[in-house]
Parts: sequence; structure tokens; C-alpha cells
Amino acid sequence: MIETIRPKLEFLSEKLIRKILDEAYEILEKQGVFVENQEALTLLKEAGMKVDEQSQRVHITSKLIEDSLSSTPSIIKLYDRTGEKEFIVGENHVHFDPGSAAITILDHETQEERKPVSEDLVKFLRLTDCMEHIHFQSTGIVSSDVPDLISDSYRMFLGLQYCTKPVVTGTFRVEGFKPMHDMLVAIRGSEQNLREKPLAIFDACPSPPLKWSDLTTQSLIDSARAGIPSELISMGMTGATSPVTIAGTLVQHVAENLCGLVICQLAKKESPVIFGGSPSSFDMRKGTTPMGAIETMMIDSAYTQIGKFLNLPTHAYMGLSDSKVNDSQSGFETGIGAILAALSGVNVISGPGMLNFESCQSLEKLVVDNEICGMAYRLIEGISQRDDPIAKNLFEGFTTETQFLSMPHTRQWYRKEHTFPKITDRDTYDYWVSLGRKSTADRASDEVERLLKENPHSPMDENIVQELRKIMLADARDNGISSLPEVKS
Repeated sequence: MIETIRPKLEFLSEKLIRKILDEAYEILEKQGVFVENQEALTLLKEAGMKVDEQSQRVHITSKLIEDSLSSTPSIIKLYDRTGEKEFIVGENHVHFDPGSAAITILDHETQEERKPVSEDLVKFLRLTDCMEHIHFQSTGIVSSDVPDLISDSYRMFLGLQYCTKPVVTGTFRVEGFKPMHDMLVAIRGSEQNLREKPLAIFDACPSPPLKWSDLTTQSLIDSARAGIPSELISMGMTGATSPVTIAGTLVQHVAENLCGLVICQLAKKESPVIFGGSPSSFDMRKGTTPMGAIETMMIDSAYTQIGKFLNLPTHAYMGLSDSKVNDSQSGFETGIGAILAALSGVNVISGPGMLNFESCQSLEKLVVDNEICGMAYRLIEGISQRDDPIAKNLFEGFTTETQFLSMPHTRQWYRKEHTFPKITDRDTYDYWVSLGRKSTADRASDEVERLLKENPHSPMDENIVQELRKIMLADARDNGISSLPEVKS
């Protein structure tokens, strides 16, 4: 059999990659980066770095960067809630998860955004659990019926109960890490078990240009010491908070992420780190950050190539749209992004379900995007030689009456060669009319209702549920909140 070629996308020559890395190294050593966290400053100073305590500017040497890269794992293993299903993050493994921390949800009936509440988040989590091509969940919707002070831990609290998949999350406050970590330990049974079988990824975002805040730096330190993977989310905006050229933004992106990686390794050697981001092309006409812009996708694909060159697991925000509703723009931006991300071999792709510059989630879009993700997976499987010979034997005795529908060969390979989406319209025009002329969004809405009705969530052991609730209530009370919303599952 002839080897199957996996299709891939690359934007940068090795020479350009090395040039970008050289400039990023030089910026970190000569210009430095701002680190607002005192514990991180101490770690960097103890490592021999030049630290200006007053300005909080740190100069990081190339040697420390290289040492840190050498101790960072090239692959990470994540596990689902049961601890039985394993996901490899690294190499050419591709995993999609819904985009995180949307502050609104698109109401399909009114076609307007509204503030989500806990029951919306529960539906979102249960739906994510049903999506076969979306491997991870995320704390993807901020519930407006709980105070901001506990919104991060509360999303984790619901996520662990209503979805079995590994979770991509993060903290909005320094104090938020402990209850979230305690919940993960409650699921696994011990801190050691959690280290051995990580259940979550914690995002940490530098503030462009070249600054790590106290909150995000503390997340790096806490995650490293707990054995939880940190996902570095550099967010430069071309011409606004990073250089206007794509290559220039890549230099800054690499510098910011390498600083985060160094801090992780100083906190705990061999701690897992994912080289990721959510940069964007900045539209100066509108003052917006279009995630669906082709230049944004080019930046993502290019820094992924650099991450792979450094032998690191990678992440990107792709497969999402800036549209406000589920329309043509939503489809083409999401489809292009998901395909380019898969071809680039991004290991963790955040974005399905998202609209409006990462601020809105749509349950209907999540269902549509699941099918787009399935198409992306099929694409990177490539074209395989199924038989030997390939086909010439099928033409033996060929006549004008020969057809392939009834051949054993067709029955053998049809479902293995082809995908069969549920929402995508492949009906004849007359049959489509007979079904009510439904749009993609309408069909997706029907599918949302069907899935939620036919797939009740799988409850956890009641003792673990009570432990999670105890942790969540303690966090709420520590922040002056006496009760939590009642949620119908």
C-alpha cells in the first residue's frame, strides 16, 4: 500500500521562522518584558535575570529561554471526566473546543443577543457533550445570574457536572484558582491523580504589548505547580497593540509567549505549556478585531508553525465568526478558519459556536460547527489507497450496463470514504420545499431541541456532586454571596 499523505498548510520558510525567533529573543533580552507579579519577579531574579523592581521590567536571556524550552513537554495527555478516555495534545493531533467566556447568547427565536443565565450554560454544556467532532468542552458562557466575583469557578462547577469532556477554562481573579483546582481534585480523588490525568487546560493571556499582569502570571505559577497545562493566549492586534505587519506581530507574539513559558518552567520544571493565542488583524475603519479576517487566520497558522518548530503543543482561536447571526458570513468565516486550522495542525482549536468578535455563543451555530469540524477531520485524513489494485479490477468485464451501486466494493467502502452530515442540506429542491423551506439555522435549532431531549446528562456520583457544591458554596460565601441559582437539568 502507498502511504497516505496528510495535507498541511505552511506560511513560513525555516529562514523566516529563525529570523522571527532571533528578533523575539533579542527583544526579551535587550528591551525586556513587564511582569507585574512579585512571585514571578522573584523567580526570574533567582534565575539570574536582570529585574528592575521599580518598573517591573525583566530582561530574559536566550540561555534561559532555551533551557525552558528543553524542559517543556512536547505532548500533553488530557483525560475526560471518567479518566478513561485519553486525548493527546501535540504533534499533529487536532481537537476542537467551543470558544470561551461569551457574555451573550444568540436567541434563535428573536435573532437578538441577550444575557445568558445558568440554564443557558447547562444547555450549552449538555449540547457540547453530544458533539462528536468537538473533543473538549469550555467554560464558554458567562452566566449573568451569578456575580462576576464567582463567575469563573461557577462555570467550572456546572461544566464538570453537565459535560464529561476535558475542559478549557481560566481564571478572572487570583483567588479563583483554588476553588477551581479543588473541584478538579474532587473529580479525580487526589492531587496526584489530577497530575497524572489532567482534566483541564487553563488559559493565561499576556497584555499586549509585552506585559504579563499579576492575575495571568499567577495563573501560570499556580497551574504549573498543580500539573495543569497552561495555554498561552497572546492577543496582539495589528497596528494597535502589535506591529502592523503580520511578521511583526509574530515577533511580538513569540516574545510574549516565550516569557510565559519561562515563568511556567521556573515555577515547576517540566510543567505542561501550550503555545497559543488569540491575535487579530485590527480593522482601523471600524475599531474592531475581526477573528474571521483572513489575515487573522494567517497569523494563527503562522505562529502555529513556529510553535511546532519549537516542538510545543499549539492552540489558536479559529473556526468562529464576527457575524451577528447564523448567516452566510458566519458559515464562510467559520468554515475557512476551521479548515485552515486543521491543515495547520493546530492541536487545540477554540472557536466553534462563537459569533460577534468572541463575545457571543449560539447553540445553533455550535451544532452547525460540529459538522464543519467533521469535514475538517475528514480533510486531514487525506486520500487513502483502500485496495490493491486500486480500481482496475472493478472494470473487468466492463459494459455499457456496468454500474457501481450494487457492487460489494461500494458497500464495503462507502461509509468509510464519505461523511454524512445531519444539518447540511443535500435534499432535492422539491423535497426541501416539502419540509418547509428551512434554513440551516432552523434545521440546527431543531437538532438542538432533539439532542437535548434525547440525551439527558450523565450524572456523577452523588458524593462528588455534593463535594463540588460544598466547594462552590464556600467560594460564594467567601465573596459575600449566600446562595446559587437553582438549575434545571
